[in-house]
Amino acid sequence: MKRDPADLLPLSPAMFHVLVALADGDIHGYAIMKDVEQLTGGAVRLSTGTLYGIIKRLLADGLIRESGIRTSAGYERRRSYALTPFGKDVARAEAARLEQALAIARRKPLFMES
Repeated sequence: MKRDPADLLPLSPAMFHVLVALADGDIHGYAIMKDVEQLTGGAVRLSTGTLYGIIKRLLADGLIRESGIRTSAGYERRRSYALTPFGKDVARAEAARLEQALAIARRKPLFMES
């Protein structure tokens, strides 16, 4: 039976940013933290504890998978993560949900130009 991405919505902003950071391919935790910070212009800064709590939840929900342990010159072995096909569906569904919410808000006088 196919899972419905809407069953996991809404995502927390931090969870959504982690999924977006993984959209370009497999990366390790520290790179996820740096990518989220860069993508949000520093508005979202994930602590190590927060990030790995999110990763644990995303793994359990089947949105991401561990893609291996890489060893880089001068670095420790690092676990890398990748979006699963279901994770991509959930990220797309959350983006659509956010776009719909913004479209509704923009129809209100508060957001219309004077």
